[in-house]
Amino acid sequence: MSLLTVALGQTVYAADDTQMLDEVVVSGSRTSEKLSETPVSIGVVDDKALKRDKPKTMGDVINRIAGVTWVDLGNEQHMMGIRQPNSTNAVYQYLEDGIPIRPLGVFNHNSLNELNLAGAEHVEVIKGAASSLYGSNAIGGAVNFITERPSQTPYVSVGVRRDNVNGFDRIDTGASDSWGDFGLRFSQYSSRRSRDNWQQYSNGSKDSFTLRGDYALSGTSLIHATVSYNDLDSATPGSLDPVDYHSNSGKSYQTFSWRKDKATRVNVQWEGETTHDGLTTATLFSRQDDHGQLPNYTISACAISATCLTGYHGTINNNGVKSLGIDMKHQQELAWLSSRLIAGLYYDQSPNSYWSNNLDVTRDAATRVYTGQVASTTYLTGTRDYKADIKNTALFVQWESSPLDKTRLVVGGRSDNINYDFTNNLTPSANFGAPNESRSYTHFSPKVGATYSLSNRASMYANVSEGFRPPEVSELYSKSAVPDLEPSTYDNLELGLRMAFLDGALKLDSAIYRLEGHDTIVSYTPAVGSSFNKNAGHTRSQGLEANLAWDSGAALDGRMGFSLASHRYVQYHVKDSVPVLDYSGKEMPIAPDTFTAEIGYKPVTDGRVALEVVRQGGYWMNNANTVRYAGHTLLNLRANYQFAGGWEAWLQGRNLTNRLYADNASSSYSGTGTYTPSTVGTTAGMDSYSVGAPRSLMVGLIFAFGSKK
Repeated sequence: MSLLTVALGQTVYAADDTQMLDEVVVSGSRTSEKLSETPVSIGVVDDKALKRDKPKTMGDVINRIAGVTWVDLGNEQHMMGIRQPNSTNAVYQYLEDGIPIRPLGVFNHNSLNELNLAGAEHVEVIKGAASSLYGSNAIGGAVNFITERPSQTPYVSVGVRRDNVNGFDRIDTGASDSWGDFGLRFSQYSSRRSRDNWQQYSNGSKDSFTLRGDYALSGTSLIHATVSYNDLDSATPGSLDPVDYHSNSGKSYQTFSWRKDKATRVNVQWEGETTHDGLTTATLFSRQDDHGQLPNYTISACAISATCLTGYHGTINNNGVKSLGIDMKHQQELAWLSSRLIAGLYYDQSPNSYWSNNLDVTRDAATRVYTGQVASTTYLTGTRDYKADIKNTALFVQWESSPLDKTRLVVGGRSDNINYDFTNNLTPSANFGAPNESRSYTHFSPKVGATYSLSNRASMYANVSEGFRPPEVSELYSKSAVPDLEPSTYDNLELGLRMAFLDGALKLDSAIYRLEGHDTIVSYTPAVGSSFNKNAGHTRSQGLEANLAWDSGAALDGRMGFSLASHRYVQYHVKDSVPVLDYSGKEMPIAPDTFTAEIGYKPVTDGRVALEVVRQGGYWMNNANTVRYAGHTLLNLRANYQFAGGWEAWLQGRNLTNRLYADNASSSYSGTGTYTPSTVGTTAGMDSYSVGAPRSLMVGLIFAFGSKK
């Protein structure tokens, strides 16, 4: 079998292969290998689950992986939690076919809305620090979406779905075929959420398509080319205070905030066997991202004065980036100790532009609804107009070998150099930002890991690695007049056990971990509407994760996953507050334990019904650990039936018990002074809840001709 076939993830195991842990992944070493020989915690959602379950959002896919939390903020906007508290922080890498979908320094916590899930063959989630392979920001983990290859024979599909409770409609189309050495696949969907739904001001739309072409130049080399386009236009209803959350959960204080994201990516990859037992891969990539918004989270109260005419202010901004880059690697198989050497380089040049203008905002005192906005001519604080040229150059190497029987050793690292060349288009000042400057960060991120095969049914692994991230461009320049942030580093230690039982029908994937963060960058909120970034000193995240999956091919199947974790400030002094605040020893906010399980029943060969339970545990809503969200449990239903002639009907019931719950709950109360959870008179409330959707039913119908493979 050629290395090129292995690199494509097309490894076929013989019928008499007794290895029970034979799943193949590509994210653990940037090339195909058995999961049982990968000393990294990796959760996988395969093509079978994607095709069967018809996910509406990314959360439907990755929340079933233990230790992963995708937080729904509406219309595919989201936060993430992977071995970290749920947050908008830049501690993850989001990848498409192994290439970051956004450049370093311009992280967007909503970045997964820039992907077309309909074009993915499967999804792999690396949990824990992965900077040794994927560079900066791969702290809590990395999410890698693998695009679907062209089919060998003609394939066409058309699907529709509708959810009236959420005012949601979606159309999916797909087509694929191969002609000799050339194959092409097109995957598209368009979704619309109308104003006629349970939540005020929550309408939105998204259009996505992915076009992938594969061409075999010869028996030893080929080209992949992928074009991805995503266009999101969303109203943003925001969150509610405790009173409205409990009594009027469909209300929105917002009537004019919005977000518009457009992202285009082009990747051209060449793969060839350039040496005996050696495979070289070179990927040229480009990105163009445009993100405009009038964000609800910057709308807040201010004292009426000559610079605050209405008593409330907000902002409107645009963040754009254009990228050109190359990713090259070579994989060389060596006979000595059954070794493999993987080495490569990465270069990314991404000019980033940003501007922000201030708004005077009006609000109805009785309803607390923001009713209008105009460009401010007096309020200046926070105005920005800058450009930052970002360059990221990296070298990485990883060596794998089998020095002992049943043992696989992995040693590697990556050296990153990051340069920000900042130009302020305004006159530098406290109101208009920092002076022009150039700053660089250089860091080497090492990794050592090993796997040991206990038997053909069990393996264990250990992994020591380091994560690294510099401050984001926006963290440095969008708020501060004088940037004062240091890079963060994270020391990761994990031990894992993978086992198969009952002739492979039941599989366990579990891990315990500790992630020590140094100079962790956090968003500190001393008052409602006021926040800034700080290095927190020392944080510690540690926990236990386990996934259990059962599928014997009979009528019943199931899965279960849970995460029990602690995320704590070991040292965090807010010295510039009055009084000085010390959160050392406190739990970090919005860090729930999670549990998910599903039991499926197939009463007939072509049909399946499944009941899912999703539990999000309680968590602290603030750093002081004085305000707490109790958590929630949701029940969901899935059912599908495949008719003759390529037709399939399906339905999804969500939140079957119609539970009132919050996708996200937070509090700005610092732990000192008067605690005011809700708005009282002119005093703004400190607690906020992003309301989860009530009970809903989605139905769908799809017609498919041919095979996707």
